[in-house]
Amino acid sequence: MTLTDPLSPLMEFDEVEPAEDCICGGCSARRRARLHAAPVHEGGHAAARSIRRRAAVLMAAVGTAIGGGTAAAGAATAAPAPSPTPGGSSTAQPPQTPQGEVSGLYGQAPGARAYASPAATPVTRAQIIQRAQSWVDQGVPYSMSRYWSDGYRQDCSGFVSMAWGLGSSQTTWTLPDFAERIGKNDLQPGDVLIYNNPANPQAGSHVTVFGGWADSSRTRYVAYEQTSPAAKKRSTPYAYWNNSGAYVPYRYTGLSAGSSDGGGTSSTAFPGADKFGPGADNAYVTRLGRMLVQRGGGRFYTEGPGPRWGEADRKATQAFQLAQGWRGAEADGIPGKDTWDYLVNGKGRNIDGGAPLPPPPPPTTAAFPGAQYFGPGQSNDHVRQLGEQLVRKGFGGSYTVGPGPRWSESDRRATQAFQLAQGWRGAEADGYPGPDTWRRLFS
Repeated sequence: MTLTDPLSPLMEFDEVEPAEDCICGGCSARRRARLHAAPVHEGGHAAARSIRRRAAVLMAAVGTAIGGGTAAAGAATAAPAPSPTPGGSSTAQPPQTPQGEVSGLYGQAPGARAYASPAATPVTRAQIIQRAQSWVDQGVPYSMSRYWSDGYRQDCSGFVSMAWGLGSSQTTWTLPDFAERIGKNDLQPGDVLIYNNPANPQAGSHVTVFGGWADSSRTRYVAYEQTSPAAKKRSTPYAYWNNSGAYVPYRYTGLSAGSSDGGGTSSTAFPGADKFGPGADNAYVTRLGRMLVQRGGGRFYTEGPGPRWGEADRKATQAFQLAQGWRGAEADGIPGKDTWDYLVNGKGRNIDGGAPLPPPPPPTTAAFPGAQYFGPGQSNDHVRQLGEQLVRKGFGGSYTVGPGPRWSESDRRATQAFQLAQGWRGAEADGYPGPDTWRRLFS
């Protein structure tokens, strides 16, 4: 055959479909392109696709003849240019997240098993988020060719492969083989959002790990992602900054049983006082709000309960505490062990819909400064503030002189006496103030 005019209309080529059991890069790419190609009823054009496919086969044949029988397998794939997507932007630039091919850990040859969907390795949602956060904490730099110390490729799909605990670094096109498609309303921490760009599969596609909703209207979420210059966690508009309408939610099929709690928040155990109050932003706050709504506290919320602590959470919590007949420090609007126990186990009285609104909070007191300011050798104004409040509360018997900025045994004894008066024992009454001691002391 003479190739003086490789594009001559007289030349005919039949399209060759990829073998289903072939694992080479070209056949894998062809199968993925065929899988994700837009159907005719959604705007795809059968004739245009046929022409593109014939052109791709033609160019592959030309490359084989000229190159002595060696053609790049990936050159056999030609994908249609994307059209503007609903909710997206036709002018927005794709994310700067080029990705490598499927590879084994540390870039080793992946073998056939890495291309297929192996038996999923069990993992919890909490583990997925913890792994994603670890890359954020380490500031793992973005790279489509380098591998981090844990063996995973440092691009967006390698990041998700690491978070899911896969035994290889996948791509945005192959990650769905390890997952099931879900809806927006089903998203929970540890799920992912994938965008595949058929026009530029390597450089235009992206994937993020869903870390939870950032607002009650579900227009923003916490995204963990590997993007230039390094891994990051940030509040992101749903589904992404660009090409928003083309992102698809997926859930890893290897989630361990009972991990649909969004990171362990379904436990009945009290998570700790540090999970609530001004500045708190976590799934436990959301769960608290939802339980309070079920117990009659819905009137305090102008919008659905969310992860960020607000005045609505304090008022609803205080109303529930008052409904149990608790007063003073036991009805300060901050949940403790008893409040949590009553809510999660359906105990006690519901909030009376006709009861007056709880009073406004007392004058704002500085948040607990930290345990490092108290103890032998410490001298600062926080120690003085602690001692003066202990005296005002009636626990100043240990002081032979007025409280001062230098920590002393008198401060420890006075603090311990206050803690014992709360019914605390053991490590909870060691004489050193913590967040709960500080909150109760200044309430």
